[in-house]
Amino acid sequence: MRVLIVEDEPLMAEAIRTGLRREAIAADVAGDGDTALELLSINSYDIAVLDRDIPGPSGDEVAASIVASGVGMPILMLTAADRIDDKASGFELGADDYLTKPFELRELVLRLRALDRRRSQVRPPVRELAGLRLDPFRREVYRDGRYVALTRKQFAVLEVLVAAEGGVISAEELLERAWDENADPFTNAVRITVSALRKRLGTPWVIATVPGVGYRIDTGEGGADRERADAGGAGG
Repeated sequence: MRVLIVEDEPLMAEAIRTGLRREAIAADVAGDGDTALELLSINSYDIAVLDRDIPGPSGDEVAASIVASGVGMPILMLTAADRIDDKASGFELGADDYLTKPFELRELVLRLRALDRRRSQVRPPVRELAGLRLDPFRREVYRDGRYVALTRKQFAVLEVLVAAEGGVISAEELLERAWDENADPFTNAVRITVSALRKRLGTPWVIATVPGVGYRIDTGEGGADRERADAGGAGG
């Protein structure tokens, strides 16, 4: 999952981003409305977390822009305004959830997970594919009933691949969905992470490399794709 945090208090914004990273949630930060609109125009986010009181275009204006775009991105409003009228106006603008400050990070994570689940009703909360069982709430992964301990980044990458249900995901898309805006587009982090993840999951390889294209979960009965899976990157 990748979220956009729109918060003008630098310390709070960084604390939220750090906390979300620990939960395998990639997060970018915008300190004002103009930056938020710019990031929304160039990146694909699963959820927007908006402080209503920010410099430049307000959080309300950013929310209105998201709703008008028609992308269906869930909005969680994060603000110190806790009156029922404030909440009502936020929901009327198109917010899907509302969390008032101060708050516990764990509650924010749970709300984000719930919004992500609602965003795609066709996906069950616990996803199962090709012998893999992935629980995003408990951050647990099992392969053929065997628990597999993963790092936060490995879990984030596997979550994207499993959600694709066997479809090919490019290294660029993995970098966009599992990392944040500070990731170097020329880094080999994706190749290294996929290679380590493949080894953690064990043989036969369940993550196949599609040369020159990307990666996918091998859902076939045969082992041809697994045999083509190697420790290198897509196309490498």
